[in-house]
Amino acid sequence: MEIGIIGAGASTVGLLDALARLATGPGAVTVFEPSPHRWRGRAFGPDLESVLVNVPPMIMSARHGDPAHYGRWLADRGASHLDRRLGHPIAPRGVYGDYLEQTAESALGRLRELGWRTDVVDERVVGILPADRSALITGTGRRHLVDVAVLAVGSGGPQDHYGLGGSPGYVRDPYPLASTLAGIAPERDVAVVGSGLTAVDIVVSLAARGHTGRISLLSRGGVLPAVWQRPAKVTLDELTADRLTALAREHGELTLDHLRSLLGAELGNDMDELAEEVRATSSEDPVERLRRQLSLIDSPGMGRRVLQQAVHTLGPYAWRLLREADRDVLREQHSRTIASLSSPMVPGNAATMLELLDARQLAVIRGVRKIEAGNDGFRICTDDGVRGADVVINAVNPPPHSIPESAGALVTSMLAAGAAEFHPDGGLNVEPATGRLMVSGRSDPRLYVVGDLAGGGLFITTSIPGLAGRAEATARAILAL
Repeated sequence: MEIGIIGAGASTVGLLDALARLATGPGAVTVFEPSPHRWRGRAFGPDLESVLVNVPPMIMSARHGDPAHYGRWLADRGASHLDRRLGHPIAPRGVYGDYLEQTAESALGRLRELGWRTDVVDERVVGILPADRSALITGTGRRHLVDVAVLAVGSGGPQDHYGLGGSPGYVRDPYPLASTLAGIAPERDVAVVGSGLTAVDIVVSLAARGHTGRISLLSRGGVLPAVWQRPAKVTLDELTADRLTALAREHGELTLDHLRSLLGAELGNDMDELAEEVRATSSEDPVERLRRQLSLIDSPGMGRRVLQQAVHTLGPYAWRLLREADRDVLREQHSRTIASLSSPMVPGNAATMLELLDARQLAVIRGVRKIEAGNDGFRICTDDGVRGADVVINAVNPPPHSIPESAGALVTSMLAAGAAEFHPDGGLNVEPATGRLMVSGRSDPRLYVVGDLAGGGLFITTSIPGLAGRAEATARAILAL
């Protein structure tokens, strides 16, 4: 069987690792990726040392079912990257990219030992002609025949909400920060659009470079990411996939009330603390919330810890069972709160942020209405008035399940050929259990999607464990053909 994988980021690493562990006989795999930084994707290419992996090692394993896989790889390197408040190493993203690269190369080596032919083609696939053996068409016009094609093209790029593209001093895509920050003079007044983890990366990296000018985080709500607490063992006894399935079958659909009830049963007395934390996310002053959460890193309360694990492990499954009206409530009313609490910043970065806020070099500006480019910089209109900036850096995350610009021609060709269709919530419609593309309710065993392009998932970007889990499910489906 000839497998063609389009893209070489973290999802492909998880897929190759799963194929190498599960395959029992010979085969062939060809990976198509024009980037010089294959296996790393957009997020984990070479960058500044200050651009960190934002989670503890046990939540970054590319091997499904083995949460210690990355930690074992990091063991000899971890001491130099220890976040003392967290008690775990937090490495630069470029180091994590090294891990992905070595994991992929190890998987390809294992496949060759099993008799597989492995190739990497430095070309972009721009079209697919579906057939019994589909033809993958590259940008140079070459055709590669495969029995199975897997789209692993990553996520889309950040949106330009204020229409500033092309304006001098505007940075639409901040990564790699090593390039985008290099031309910003230390004394310049910098405004960052957004207040999530990307904004934190930018602020911390500016500080690491000795920036002395004013830095402003601009957003409508002014919600900062929460702060990681020291990891503690989390065992979900009540909030489980089996229980979610049973409730959906019993009532015909899953509701938010069901989820609250299960979460309350899981947490017991800690539920009140979590409920207060949820309320405080949008109501508490962001600086005081940051200060308070830094003081609670060692708190024994399990509320946030349980919520984080539940969102990333059960969230995508619960989302598919949840009734549409409750999905709308989560999307429209609680998306910032869920993103903040489930995807926190590491304590080292939080401490730097608080230091800059206390020194009044950094400010969180809420109620942003409009940003305009002028002859002498930018004009920022907020609920409290107008302020200026010399440089504006976009830190708005790409929408989940969005299509990368580089994959636009490929997806267009598949839609035109009737080989794919959009999912109502974004991305392409896939069979959840296998990743097979679906059209008009029927799945195609020749075509698969892994990664954030797969539609039907939660409204936050898929985590590394989520990517690895979906990749292994797809590997099992392919090998069963």
